Amino acid sequence: MVRPVWAVLRLVSRDGAALLKSNAPGTARAAPQRYRPTYSAVTTCCRALSSETRHLQAAVRMPEITTDHLDEKQVQLLSEMCILIDENDRKIGADTKKNCHLNSNIDKGLLHRAFSVFIFNSEEKLLLQQRSDAKITFPGCFTNTCCSHPLHTDSELEEKDALGVRRAAQRRLEAELGIPLEQVTPDEMTYLTRIHYKAQSDGVWGEHEIDYILFMQKDVDLSPDPNEIKSHCYVSKEELKEMLEKAKRSELEITPWFSLIAQTFLFKWWDNLQNLKQFMDHDKIHRM
Repeated sequence: MVRPVWAVLRLVSRDGAALLKSNAPGTARAAPQRYRPTYSAVTTCCRALSSETRHLQAAVRMPEITTDHLDEKQVQLLSEMCILIDENDRKIGADTKKNCHLNSNIDKGLLHRAFSVFIFNSEEKLLLQQRSDAKITFPGCFTNTCCSHPLHTDSELEEKDALGVRRAAQRRLEAELGIPLEQVTPDEMTYLTRIHYKAQSDGVWGEHEIDYILFMQKDVDLSPDPNEIKSHCYVSKEELKEMLEKAKRSELEITPWFSLIAQTFLFKWWDNLQNLKQFMDHDKIHRM
């Protein structure tokens, strides 16, 4: 039977002399059996109290997260439910966009599913966007055409052929760039592979994602939402390489996921827009 804390402490107080006496020469063998439950219970209580103290200390140290200074529309989006996954991209639950992007949670291993879309026009130029200054993570940074998250809904949880992710990409291409839904249907997107990366935006916010890479070549109509996008442009390979060099000199900022993809796979894929199937790898998750 496990005694309540108050009962254990009373026993310790009452039998303190006996416990001390039990440690005397010649009595040590008899005492442990009688008092071992008391010792065990006290030890368990102390450990529990110590653990609670550590949690309280951590809570005291953790700064309060306030969104009062952030853009109202972007704060509303923080309530969206992202798909939580393990390191092998298996669904394990759902949590808010806010919780998924807090560095305090990312440090504990919180990981969610995401996507990055790359749209090329008929001239084989890549459509880039510059994230608006209202964005909570990586504001003002240049990045690929569209980057976001599938939501924890029946439609976007569909995993066969990454259909749910491609549906999410269609939704966000319209929301951010104003591209009509019929111009970016899921079946027109090529799902290449996945990358796993983690990056801090500032002291509070960051990213920890398994990112699905989606390619598409098509001329599309654009009507960007200024709350999402500060500017946009089509670039050639040479122009993008110049931008990457400027980023190294801190003359402009590029999102970490786009930088990683550009430094590893992008130009090889770009050279083979008409033959992307050779690069499709749905089994491997590239750790970056």
